[in-house]
Amino acid sequence: MHGGDHAMRIGVAGLGRMGAAIARRLLDAGHQVTVWNRTAEKARPLAEAGAAVASRPADLASRVETVITILTDAAAIEAVYHGPSGLLSGDVTGRLFIEMSTVRPETEVALSRKVAEAGATFVECPVGGTVGPALTGKLLGLAGGDAAAVARARPILDQLCRRVEHVGPVGAGASMKLAINLPLAVFWQAFAEAYALCRHLGADPAWLVELFADTSGGPNVIRARGGAVAQALAGRSPGPPTFDCDSIRKDLRTMIAEARARGYELPVAERALAVYDEASREGWGGRDGVELPAYWSGRKA
Repeated sequence: MHGGDHAMRIGVAGLGRMGAAIARRLLDAGHQVTVWNRTAEKARPLAEAGAAVASRPADLASRVETVITILTDAAAIEAVYHGPSGLLSGDVTGRLFIEMSTVRPETEVALSRKVAEAGATFVECPVGGTVGPALTGKLLGLAGGDAAAVARARPILDQLCRRVEHVGPVGAGASMKLAINLPLAVFWQAFAEAYALCRHLGADPAWLVELFADTSGGPNVIRARGGAVAQALAGRSPGPPTFDCDSIRKDLRTMIAEARARGYELPVAERALAVYDEASREGWGGRDGVELPAYWSGRKA
């Protein structure tokens, strides 16, 4: 428990890789955590770690002061919040909902209205970072909502994030999350294309990745995940995926749809999506994005 913080009753709905890591972080911080997931077996490791398990979203909402949701897409949000035993199906007056899914801004705006009608408080806070940062409280939080709501959420967000930015009203967080994920998603294909120009030199992948990390075009992710990229290029498994190709595809589709609604095209994102789609058809969908350069270098035009 962090000094002076009181234990809160917090629910986490949606136990994908990130939701499960966030729930574990909150348990480690000394909170009373209740979890719910559509497929119940994902709750088992958290139950063993001390979390309570709710049978339905409504049951989760009734037991806690704050509900964190991190769900796949707009359809999942619809089902979990608005279904017959959804989060908003019972009395949730006074609850705080912190929504962390990666979806279009309009999804968060519509949801915030429904939560307000139910007498509860709503903050969106999608996060940058993967499982490692989630477990250690080092995510990047992109909060959207009114100042009072964000202030209420901040003690929890500060335990999950190394930095929390209040970026604007509800919807602003979603816009920023799509924006920050775009250069990351297209980077793996950019690096794949760069590798195509120098692979024939037969350089040691670890040396090559380190060199790229020291160049102007080398982003933070190649410094953070360089070892995994080198492993993949050498034909070895880089370990369990943190942000897999199918998740990146979902985010790219969401970015492209949002940009079109705002009158923009995203030609680089669209071409990158086509490559991820092809990789997924070839069985790489569940592999980490760091492996895309290995996929690309193994195929010939």
